[in-house]
Amino acid sequence: MLASFWPYALKHRGRIGLALLALVVASVATLALPVAVRRVIDVGFSGGEQQLANSYFILLIGVVAVLALASSARFYLVMTVGERIVADLRSDVFSHLTRLEPAFFDSSRAGDLVSRLTADTTQIKSTFGSTASIALRNAIMTIGALSLMIITSPQLSAIVIGAIPLIVLPLVFSGRSVRKRARAAQDRLADASAFAAEAVGAIRTMQSFGASRQTAARFASASDEAYDASRAATASRALLSGVAIFLVSASVVWVLWTGATEVFEGRMSGGRLSQFLLYAVLAASSLGQLSEVYGEISAAAGAAGRLGEILAMKPAIAAPAHPRPMPQPSRGELSFEDVAFSYPSRSVAALSQLSFTVQPGERVALVGPSGAGKSTVLQLALRFFDPASGRVVVDGVAGPEADPEAWRERFALVPQEPTVFGVSVRDNIAYGRPEATLAQVEEAARLAAADDFIRALPKGYDTIVGERGVTLSGGQRQRLAIARAVLKDAPILLLDEATSALDSESERAVQDALDALMKGRTTLVVAHRLATILSADRILVMEDGRVVEEGTHAELKARGGLYARLAALQFGLETA
Repeated sequence: MLASFWPYALKHRGRIGLALLALVVASVATLALPVAVRRVIDVGFSGGEQQLANSYFILLIGVVAVLALASSARFYLVMTVGERIVADLRSDVFSHLTRLEPAFFDSSRAGDLVSRLTADTTQIKSTFGSTASIALRNAIMTIGALSLMIITSPQLSAIVIGAIPLIVLPLVFSGRSVRKRARAAQDRLADASAFAAEAVGAIRTMQSFGASRQTAARFASASDEAYDASRAATASRALLSGVAIFLVSASVVWVLWTGATEVFEGRMSGGRLSQFLLYAVLAASSLGQLSEVYGEISAAAGAAGRLGEILAMKPAIAAPAHPRPMPQPSRGELSFEDVAFSYPSRSVAALSQLSFTVQPGERVALVGPSGAGKSTVLQLALRFFDPASGRVVVDGVAGPEADPEAWRERFALVPQEPTVFGVSVRDNIAYGRPEATLAQVEEAARLAAADDFIRALPKGYDTIVGERGVTLSGGQRQRLAIARAVLKDAPILLLDEATSALDSESERAVQDALDALMKGRTTLVVAHRLATILSADRILVMEDGRVVEEGTHAELKARGGLYARLAALQFGLETA
């Protein structure tokens, strides 16, 4: 899985090349140390030449200085490359998420996705940064030390090389188990993160129902599960490292014993044995660290798999290879042609052979009982979903023929439950048109009857409203959403109970603003409160995903059908 992310590393091949150069220099300096030690022992100590020994010690200082400088450069270059790679990866994963259809998010948890963007990418950063560097360094050190060991003493080298399969084979056979357990640990951590995000987002509901203690207990349980999974993964890696270290150390002891015998019998000098032992220790320690690195890479492979799952998902709503351009200027015509649709998670059809057309500049209202399919019409109009059969057409262009972004530029939406972001009021209103000037933002707020309450905020249009707009009332959030739609100035306006959260006084002011906004603009209104759509050009009455009645308020009321019954119920209650 990690191989699929190499293109991110190759973007920085120049810096990686410098890091490899520093790595090679540091490795060569390290491998030169045993030779200098041998010369000190055999020539300096044995020969009694102190001046010569001093020269070798000065040389050792120089080698150490080169080693320190090269290691410092390697660390900086490798770590900054890792940071750059993870930043690019996070950006690409998040960008890909923004292009996935809403159905994906309906079946996913926000906390799990955030965990993949944070914890999983951090794991990969470690791999492309320090872990990859350590792996390369130890691979070079192992090969270099083994080669110099053979040159120093072929007989003793045979002992060490014979032990290598005993060290490497456990790494290979245990890798799948380590990856599996590391993936399980990442999944359990994501579960805990998802629960925490959900709980924090519902803090008012939690506290109002006195559920703080049980929520904390559930999170503690989720954290324990994450700990247990992480402990199992760590135990596998610890066992792997322990076995490798024992085998490596045992081989070094055996070599020391054999070498000491060679020295006692006069077949090897003390300096040569010291040189060989230093190379053996370097090779052994490098192999031991490779076992730890292998475990970390296996853990990163689990994280890469979770990120790869997201990047491999293809958006269900995507632009065709050669999208048909939307006509300019827009006429603002919207048509549903024999549309049938069912939500992926439901077996019952939400829409059945639905057909209607909203002419340019026409104001059409959708009414009907809950579950009739009114809001589904808006979701298909915005291409959050495509119909199972039939076509949705805007200005003569069917949905699958167009680029979704160009298609959605034709719409401005005011939802029943408005989304307000934790930024300034100005940024919230300008969300769909970030280049708008402050004067344009203020004009949109005035049309939405929001200017007065905004100016009363501590910093006016620069006031930060808190995550999800928690510092604002429901009516204030609704008016910000209306101002956002006003500022976008799209040819087709979609209103999903746009005044449902307003008090009577604000509703009247906003309704006047919406009436002005709807003039000359194609408008599709979903309404439960019939009093808000009395002036509609046409009213479509929906039931079970179909249009069962059509006409003006007076015409429908006179027919005595479903609309008349709804009107009698609502207006009767309002009169009472």
